[in-house]
Amino acid sequence: MDRVAEGTVVSTRVRLARNLEGYPFPFHLKGEKQAKEIIRLISSGVSGMDEFTLHYMDVIPDEQAVCLMENHLISPKLIKNKRYAAALINGEESVSIMINEEDHIREQCFVKGLDLRLAYETMSEIDNRISGSMKFAFDEQLGFLTACPTNLGTGLRASVMLFLPAMTVNGLMQNVIRSISRLGLTVRGVYGEGSEAEGYMYQISNEVTLGVTEDEILTQVEGVVRKVCQLEEAERRNLMSGSSALDIRDECMRAYGILTNCAKLSTREFVKLTAKAKLGACLGYINIPDVTKMDDLVVKLRPSNITAAAGKPLTPLERDVYRARFCAKELKKLTE
Repeated sequence: MDRVAEGTVVSTRVRLARNLEGYPFPFHLKGEKQAKEIIRLISSGVSGMDEFTLHYMDVIPDEQAVCLMENHLISPKLIKNKRYAAALINGEESVSIMINEEDHIREQCFVKGLDLRLAYETMSEIDNRISGSMKFAFDEQLGFLTACPTNLGTGLRASVMLFLPAMTVNGLMQNVIRSISRLGLTVRGVYGEGSEAEGYMYQISNEVTLGVTEDEILTQVEGVVRKVCQLEEAERRNLMSGSSALDIRDECMRAYGILTNCAKLSTREFVKLTAKAKLGACLGYINIPDVTKMDDLVVKLRPSNITAAAGKPLTPLERDVYRARFCAKELKKLTE
């Protein structure tokens, strides 16, 4: 793709939902003893395959749990169910296995850019390893049995995170979302179901898991994502050639100017301005050769990640000051 389309695909995620045969679903578990038994079984199932760290949600500090969520390694639901829940996370933080969330097992693999096949192959290998030491709840007609009927069958969710500023600014997203829904796919915000599409970020994923194969799911999601990327590319060209082109350029440059010169920066303002600055980089107005590093910056400067980096509790104002200082320094590096 040429420069105007750069930075559209942020990341790929493949998730598999599984449950152990003979155990009730997580929300019907009979006390902590049964929950801990499931955690031990799953932990032993991945032992020796990768360097996974086991995090008991009822043991780790709340700030650390939120930090894991900000990094998309666990879900808000896992934190809510922390009494019975845990997470296995590999050293590269590219694979996360949530235990006793909505299902006994939610295996996730994350890949930068668009590579659904690689993410699925990685996750499938781990899934096979776990299933080799325990039996999954499975029905010949329904496939893998899950707590929510929408995950029955393959239990596979293939998601791609996209940066779609041009279509958002031009008011096309509602039509795009409706069109995608008709194909059996869904569009969500940054943190999945129920979350907002902040910073022009949207997740596209399959809605149907029953009656289709894994290959069909991956092929359909990838095809739709590529089509959306083409639409976004066309709309970015329209932004640069339309009557509001100067206004768009001005907004992008002003956003970059604030990000590199302000004294304090709230999370909401940071996300909004970074999205505009990234759009400016994608359109060639701001010289940032690798725009994907701006996505990493957004994650690093979430509240809990800032606290973790500081190594001590911070007030909201101290976080905003830290964010402004760190953002200015990192953005200037990206333009060098």
